[in-house]
Amino acid sequence: MPREIQTQVAPEVAHNESLLNEHVAKLFNTSVKEIQKVIVLKRSIDARQKAIKFNIKADVFFAGEEFVAQKIALPNYKDVSNAQEVIVIGAGPAGLFAALQLIELGLKPIVIERGKDVRGRRRDLKAINVDHIVNEDSNYCFGEGGAGTYSDGKLYTRSKKRGDVDRILKLLVAFGASDDILVEAHPHIGTNKLPQIIQDIREKIIEFGGQVLFETRVTDFIVKSNEIQGVVLQNGDIISANKVILATGHSARDIFELLDKKKIFIEAKPFALGVRAEHPQELIDKIQYSCDFRGDYLPPSPYSIVKQVNGRGMYSFCMCPGGVIAPCATSNGEVVTNGWSPSKRDQSTANSGIVVELKLEDFKPFAKFGALAGMEFQKSIEQKAWHLAGQTQKVPAQRMVDFTKNKVSSDIPKTSYVPGTTSVEMGQVFPGFLTQIMREGFNEFGKTMRGYLTNDAILHAPESRTSSPVRIPRDNETLEHVQIKGLYPCGEGAGYAGGIISAAIDGEKCALKIAEVLKI
Repeated sequence: MPREIQTQVAPEVAHNESLLNEHVAKLFNTSVKEIQKVIVLKRSIDARQKAIKFNIKADVFFAGEEFVAQKIALPNYKDVSNAQEVIVIGAGPAGLFAALQLIELGLKPIVIERGKDVRGRRRDLKAINVDHIVNEDSNYCFGEGGAGTYSDGKLYTRSKKRGDVDRILKLLVAFGASDDILVEAHPHIGTNKLPQIIQDIREKIIEFGGQVLFETRVTDFIVKSNEIQGVVLQNGDIISANKVILATGHSARDIFELLDKKKIFIEAKPFALGVRAEHPQELIDKIQYSCDFRGDYLPPSPYSIVKQVNGRGMYSFCMCPGGVIAPCATSNGEVVTNGWSPSKRDQSTANSGIVVELKLEDFKPFAKFGALAGMEFQKSIEQKAWHLAGQTQKVPAQRMVDFTKNKVSSDIPKTSYVPGTTSVEMGQVFPGFLTQIMREGFNEFGKTMRGYLTNDAILHAPESRTSSPVRIPRDNETLEHVQIKGLYPCGEGAGYAGGIISAAIDGEKCALKIAEVLKI
């Protein structure tokens, strides 16, 4: 039987098998020859002291003990070509993992995705970055893999259902992700590696009898006696099924409008909104690691910060060390920012959404839109930013200290945001209450992280797609829509998830509930 240890080691030891074996041998007061294998279970950084350490939790196998390397394999999927069909709308993490779970349970998923496959999306991403052309069906938000495919691939979640989290992580490893994601405290895959993993998931769905339809938009739901009967596609085709998983993501405004038009109950949901701040990565490393140079064994440092300002939470969101800022508009006439990092996180800049929590009362000027009031509030800021920045995919930008002093920046240096920036006083972009909170909040951030409040940091606006502005309510037990039987609102777009892992878990939960109802 292996012996479990918890220990602290220097960064160079944490990343060198031989040095780690020597360290463990000293812990047990034995020869390094007696250490057969050290299996690291969890690894995290402790940067609270000047001498930075890694916390290691590991299993130690001694010489003579049986040790067999564990290979993570995919489940034994069944051929579901002729099985009962379930429609899955959206090929983001919620939809893809729902589809995999349906196959595992013996049901046939028909995945409908408005955007293109991961390869086809790349041309449209280039078009928005270089030519300022927004394809409303294929962009950073829409297409195979959803927003997560080209948004860093962070896998950290606060979900307490650790069994479910571990299952999703292991599935990702089985599909090609590094097994480091099982070990790191804040795992991520990287935007450069995710597309192949997403493609392999899709191919597995098709191999075992599922269908995946790209460039196919759902334009109507067929409902009779408050029961879902199927969907209507943009070309007029009908796909019939009495079980539909709705996993369309937080930016599928046409779906929210369709539900509202058909009087299928939805409700406005608070979300958070603000800016995306970019610092030199070297500066963030210096602040977080308290050193001039982080060395070869420490990763580019992230940060996480939360403040209460005037009764509102202001916090960092989707922080991307060694990353870049991307244009994430889904319609012409708007600009939106987001951030991502490659797997090595080797870019020279760090960026993070810095957002303020909104309340339903903030949407009162848009009350005539009913349940879509929050969405219209969101749109109004994105459209205003588009006008102020020059009616292209350039975004309003301002140096951070200048923003706190209500001063237009005389110049904006080149940032990682490829379409470019326009110097704008951010108070023109946001409502007064939001501007004031952010100004005070950045001053508070600077007190906590010395050096953070600097004119070397550039704010880009807006960071507005943090979560869905709409909730599609469902029964807590059955997970069906509260009004429409057989319709399963799912994932981030429905208001039940907040990232890749939680969305994937929610997709699986909906698939399991369907199988339970069908007594599979």
